[in-house]
Amino acid sequence: MGVASGDVGFTVTGLDHVQLAMPAGEEDRAEAFYAGRLGLRRLPKPEPLASRGGCWFSNGAVTIHLGVEDGFRPARKAHPAILVDGLDDLAAELSGAGHEVRPDTELPGVRRCYVDDPFGNRLELIDTGR
Repeated sequence: MGVASGDVGFTVTGLDHVQLAMPAGEEDRAEAFYAGRLGLRRLPKPEPLASRGGCWFSNGAVTIHLGVEDGFRPARKAHPAILVDGLDDLAAELSGAGHEVRPDTELPGVRRCYVDDPFGNRLELIDTGR
């Protein structure tokens, strides 16, 4: 059985970033999707991390790291869930760029869809209702 945060000297306070895997040498494709389609800004990676490949993206509220993984396999089930103002506009943008957008209605009262990044990693996009 776990402990309640009030019973110990710590509190989990947030999420710094989510890391997804990608194949080696595909940073341009990652940038085209995460910056070009999702509107996240590419961040410089500090050394020695930069020499490993991959790339980082953020808009201040959401930070996604993509790390090169030998024997890469996309995350088909595990995924980040990203809150979006203007989900319909983003879904149209992604669909128009050739990314399959899969609407989901399994959670009552939640507007959401799924899309894969260029490497097959699943992303959940959730409408904020704003």
